[in-house]
Amino acid sequence: MGKYITNKKDMKFQSQDALKTVQAVIDDADKALKDKSRRMEDSPIGEAVAGAVGVGVGAGIGFAGLYLGGSVVGLSAAGITSGLAAAGSLIGGGMVAGIAVLAAPAVVLGGAGIGVASHMKNKKLHEAKDLLYKNALAKQSAILKALKEESDADKDRMEYLNGLNILLQAAIKDLQHDLGIAD
Repeated sequence: MGKYITNKKDMKFQSQDALKTVQAVIDDADKALKDKSRRMEDSPIGEAVAGAVGVGVGAGIGFAGLYLGGSVVGLSAAGITSGLAAAGSLIGGGMVAGIAVLAAPAVVLGGAGIGVASHMKNKKLHEAKDLLYKNALAKQSAILKALKEESDADKDRMEYLNGLNILLQAAIKDLQHDLGIAD
């Protein structure tokens, strides 16, 4: 495995929550493989699957664009604003110089603690991505096999399997990006 990306802005999946969408596709693919009568209308992610079919393979749209229709879930403006306000109050916001000098050791130690926690969080995120990547590869392989074996299935079933394949392909590509794995 290559070196994983540490700059969050460059990552396709920036949190454990973002990975839940990939897990939802893997879970749905698993159900589709176990139940040959399953179609898009039976799927809780049917709209995402249908959207993937509509966009097609190789459109260059990342997983989030396919799964979420282009809207990436992130922090609200209110959340960002309140976070910035809290951070600003820690680094000055009217504090007198004497208090800042007394507080400096605590700030330094707190910063080191945040750095360690951030590293651990990034390591866990990397491990989760690696596991999802392997699971997505296995499910995509099984979906491709089902597409061949069920070539005589009705159009709805074939579109459903094809849509799952497209979503899995996009997830795999984005996970490869985050994990530093060459295509």
